[in-house]
Amino acid sequence: METFARVAPDRNPQECLAALHELEDEDVRSGVHSAFDGASELRSALRPGTWALVTSNYEHRVRGRFARTGLPVPEVLVDAAAVEEGKPSPVPYLRAAARLGAAPEDCLVVEDAPSGVRAGLGAGMTVWGVNTPVPVDGVHRHFGSPRAAVREILAFASGSSGGSGGSGGPSGEPEVYPGDALPGQ
Repeated sequence: METFARVAPDRNPQECLAALHELEDEDVRSGVHSAFDGASELRSALRPGTWALVTSNYEHRVRGRFARTGLPVPEVLVDAAAVEEGKPSPVPYLRAAARLGAAPEDCLVVEDAPSGVRAGLGAGMTVWGVNTPVPVDGVHRHFGSPRAAVREILAFASGSSGGSGGSGGPSGEPEVYPGDALPGQ
């Protein structure tokens, strides 16, 4: 709503949001979706219940897009309806960590948007950036693509990688991933 008020001050923000929802729902029904390179490998290597999807979108759209990519939806999904404060607030990532039973400092956030990076950092988590030509301000590590990050993410998950400052998380600790980093649009 705040964005619509800024970019279209002469339009009713509620009407803009309704139009956006219609476009998003149509995209889920008829859009072309494929998984980012590396997403399937990453998804199949992660143990169920050890990772979450945190998105500013809604669960029905996430499920529709994941179905079109062939990727299963994680057991823990925190969507826009699950929280009162979305990204850049840390609340969505903190909710995911709590549902995973993980301490925030043991979580890895993989993000592609500045608001998500700020949310992960605000939650006290390690934040790695993907899918951006240059690092988003604040990320601990940057990868140009999910494919480039797969090995390092799996190493972090196993406790054999240096997280934000060279110390890896404990073996098997949960990781937290954003909604837009795995399925492509």
